[in-house]
Amino acid sequence: MIRPQEDNYILKCRKLFYQYLVDMYAKIETERVNFIRFNQAKLRSEEYIHLRDAVMNDANVNSIGRLTILPATYIGSPRHMHEYAQDAMSYVRHYGRPDLFITLTCNPKWNDIKCHLFPDQSTTDRHDLTARVFREKQKAMMDLIVKLCVFGEVRCWMYSIEWQKRGLPHAHILIWLVRKIRPDQIDKVISAEIPDEAIDPQLFDVVTKNMIHGP
Repeated sequence: MIRPQEDNYILKCRKLFYQYLVDMYAKIETERVNFIRFNQAKLRSEEYIHLRDAVMNDANVNSIGRLTILPATYIGSPRHMHEYAQDAMSYVRHYGRPDLFITLTCNPKWNDIKCHLFPDQSTTDRHDLTARVFREKQKAMMDLIVKLCVFGEVRCWMYSIEWQKRGLPHAHILIWLVRKIRPDQIDKVISAEIPDEAIDPQLFDVVTKNMIHGP
């Protein structure tokens, strides 16, 4: 953590800082996996361990006797991912196709990131700071959509966050609205034009700076 009265030298070590994060993460994950391995009975895994389940998940009949089942509460496990996929399918089955598909990409030039960097640091040196700022921005955006209803009353929503190759988080958001968007209302929600610089210079600068790819 960053404390004004103390110097945290780990945050200034760049690639060594990354190695430290990976090592600590590996230790935590090892403890979690070991707990699951040695507490299969407490997790009531005998209720879903059978031959068909073992073959489907492990695909190796010879190792059925040594199989360790990861529960759905273990983030990243096959059951965890399958559970999320089933939730998404149930949304589509019950409410139909989503009305809005919104993407949110982290901008390393956000002032909330730049003002907290140490001298001579870049955003690639502080992935912890990038992740925290993106999380707060993403929560603020969801509040804007769900609570303030900028697109109308929201029935349900879900999102998935991935990390791009350049090391920046990226969110894919699906929104189901109570009132479906009709074809004649699309232009009121989506704009694929560069704003008029004379009418709205601030929005023009934002779009030309962040939404146009090229040399």
